[in-house]
Amino acid sequence: MASKGTRDSFGEALLDIGSQNSNVVVLDADLSKSTMTLAFAKKFPERHMELGIAEQNMVGVAAGLALAGKIPVLTSFACFVAGRVEPIRVAAAYNQTNMKIVGTHAGIGIGEDGTSQMGLEDVAAMRALPHLTVLQPADEVETKQVVSWMLSHQGPVYLRLTRQKMPDVHEASYIWQLGKIDVIFEPAKKPAKYQATIVASGGPVTGAMEAAKSLEAKGFSVRVANASSLAPFDGDAIARFAADSQRIVTVEDHNVNGGLGSAVCEAAAERGLAVPVVRLGLRSFGESASPEQLYEKYGLAAPSIAEACLKNP
Repeated sequence: MASKGTRDSFGEALLDIGSQNSNVVVLDADLSKSTMTLAFAKKFPERHMELGIAEQNMVGVAAGLALAGKIPVLTSFACFVAGRVEPIRVAAAYNQTNMKIVGTHAGIGIGEDGTSQMGLEDVAAMRALPHLTVLQPADEVETKQVVSWMLSHQGPVYLRLTRQKMPDVHEASYIWQLGKIDVIFEPAKKPAKYQATIVASGGPVTGAMEAAKSLEAKGFSVRVANASSLAPFDGDAIARFAADSQRIVTVEDHNVNGGLGSAVCEAAAERGLAVPVVRLGLRSFGESASPEQLYEKYGLAAPSIAEACLKNP
């Protein structure tokens, strides 16, 4: 399968499942071309609502539709929809409403659009809300399974998606599981103790794989795990990684505070694990440049990830 943004895979899965389930309705905030819901809107105009640049109102409308028995999928850029955390807190999380909140254009990986369009705090905001499932798939195979699960699940979900293309890291036979971290790369020769285990999510997963493979060629043993389920979070997997790794390196296209890095540190602390954790992610706002330039500058590209795997704890 060709590489594609997870937003593209979402749009395809939404159209397919929407064709089979007439309760699925889609809400947009003047961004259907970017959130990849335009095909759904054209095929099912009676089930698509264009609410304009009014995300807060969109949350309220979605809540009403959910309470009326529909399955509303409300879409916008991650930074815009997460900026409406107060109505999401009450209308979705507190009331455990069956709303599916989709934030596309996650992180600095969106590139030239710049800081105002980059969702860098959305995972932290959504993880803080009880009853809200937070998901970030890494490729087409995983995205389509996640969307299928999301639309069949009863309860609020936040789905985070990339604009940039994501190469496949899973085989077609892969079966996604909620709340589980899956290992996507191990060196051919399993060591007694790994130099590092990289736990990545979303955009930087590709760079994590490249880093581990480059280190294997130099004689280092590094494992790569994909964390697509950020809430609930697989703390037991972190315990397993801590038992046979010199360090854990987390990589995320998001602020390190409140995101994947925080989730790993929380899991380690709660279990009393004595393992160093190196967090790679944003500690500031982004800027306008190509995705490749930004990943290199902010330490999310393969060379920076490889370096983090070898640094002294």
